[in-house]
Amino acid sequence: MKRRALLALGLGTTAFAVRAQPCSVSVGVMPGPHAEIMTVVQQVAADAGLNLRLLEQDAGRGVNAEVLAGRLDAACFQDAVAFNTEAVRHPGALAIATPTVTLPFALYSRRVAHPRQLAHGSTLAIPRERAAASRALVLLHNFGLVALRDGSGLTATPRDVVGNRYGFKLLSLPQDQLAGALPRVDAAVIDRPHAGRAGLQPGRDSIGLEDARSPWTDVLAVRGADRSAAWVNTLVASYRSEPVKRFILEHFQDSVRRPW
Repeated sequence: MKRRALLALGLGTTAFAVRAQPCSVSVGVMPGPHAEIMTVVQQVAADAGLNLRLLEQDAGRGVNAEVLAGRLDAACFQDAVAFNTEAVRHPGALAIATPTVTLPFALYSRRVAHPRQLAHGSTLAIPRERAAASRALVLLHNFGLVALRDGSGLTATPRDVVGNRYGFKLLSLPQDQLAGALPRVDAAVIDRPHAGRAGLQPGRDSIGLEDARSPWTDVLAVRGADRSAAWVNTLVASYRSEPVKRFILEHFQDSVRRPW
């Protein structure tokens, strides 16, 4: 598999819509960066006549079910890979309105300052959970630390590692144990939420960071029937506005990445 072949997420941009008629829409949003960013989006949208009601939810995929049932109008919590996997089971029911931000997986180490400094035979810890392991392996592949089997794509497993010229040992651990393992491994791939709980920020503390235009960029989803609605266009344009860009840059630096 060619390096960097897995980076681009082919989603287009949306221009700011003509001022919408005043209306109210509800957005299910995960606590943390998504909720913080959406609060700024809410302010921008209000100036365009769109009232956003934000409902923080921890239910994961349950948010999509709420949108499908009409109890919410949009969902802001899921990455594009997970969304597309779920969409296969319900084709056309939900649609991606826009990419939002990437909450990057990153490579952390207490022993080296750059991936190229990892010695032959180093131990690299990756998540044990299937979807997270695939994302971690693609990150290692993109940094040239391992080579993955052609066709393994975004569902790669450790069995798809076909090139390991540095003899790295891959250690699979539960995600909630990866940060704690840093003193005893040479490096570990950790997702942003678990890194944050350990006091680690990807943009500040990592030695290697997932691309902003990762296939795992998070998305804003709406019902397929609403995809062309005026309020969706206004919501998307509000998300991509200059105040939101500034907030992401100033508040998160590179620890939350903007793919648009």
